[in-house]
Formats: sequence, structure tokens, C-alpha cells
Amino acid sequence: MTSSCRRLPHVLLGPSAALVLMAAAGCTSTGPSASVTVPAPSSEAAAYCRALHKELPSSVAGLERSDPAPRSDLTAGWGDGAIVLRCGVPRPAKMDDAQAKAAEADGVNWMLEQREDDGPRFTTTLRKAYVEVTLSAAYAHDATPLAAFASAVKKTVPSSL
Repeated sequence: MTSSCRRLPHVLLGPSAALVLMAAAGCTSTGPSASVTVPAPSSEAAAYCRALHKELPSSVAGLERSDPAPRSDLTAGWGDGAIVLRCGVPRPAKMDDAQAKAAEADGVNWMLEQREDDGPRFTTTLRKAYVEVTLSAAYAHDATPLAAFASAVKKTVPSSL
């Protein structure tokens, strides 16, 4: 296992993000390789996800891309599991909660779910395919990495409005 501690730069994510997100990054331990469940989206959503996969950045928050197992055009990762993206996930039930918290990063809206013993999970809203980004505990109060995905999401996953 490796341990990493880092302080990340802050990016203005919008007023709703200011209520949700605070200023510091912590420490986390990650294993040598991450493993994730590959989503099973509709063929339409899978096509958007394949296009997104081609546009994803090679590094996010200073972490190099290291896709999780099993390899798929529907998943991507950075920093051996510190940041994991899954495209084509089902609509989260939490989106029905009027009290759900959200963040906006460079024109992409994300719903926030705090996970019990880990970092946050963000899922795009108002898109034709749901894109989920999970962050390790090191990002418990820092959604800066979301800005790295905004351009690719806007380019490849159309708005559902």
C-alpha cells in the first residue's frame, strides 16, 4: 500500500459548491490497482460514454491516469483509485431527494453523495448519460477534480434538457 497526502489548489465551482465543499485535502491509502464494477447502460448512453472515454484527460489533480480493472470504455481512473469515473451508471435514487446537495464545475452540474467511510461521489445531472466520479477520502472537502472533466462531459454527453 502507498500513502499519499497532498494539498490541492482550489477552483471556483459556483455558489452551491461553496456550501458543500471546504478547503483542505487529507490523506489516503490506496492499493496498487483499483477495481470497479463496469456499468451496463443503454446502447445510446454507451455511445456517449465511449466518446467521453476518448476525451478524458491523462492527468487529474496531478495524478496520472491509471484505469481500473477490468478495462472498459465505461470506466477510467487516476492515481490508482484516488479518482474513479464510471459512465452510464443508473440514475441515483438520491436525485429524487429535494434536499440533495449539488455542485457546478465549469458548466456541468453534479449531485453530491457523501459516502460513509470514504470520499464523496458525484453524479452528473441533466445529461443523457449519468457520469459518476468517486473521490478518495483525500478529497473529502475538495471537488476541484470535477473541473478536469467538464470540457469532456460537455463535448460528448448532451444535456437532457
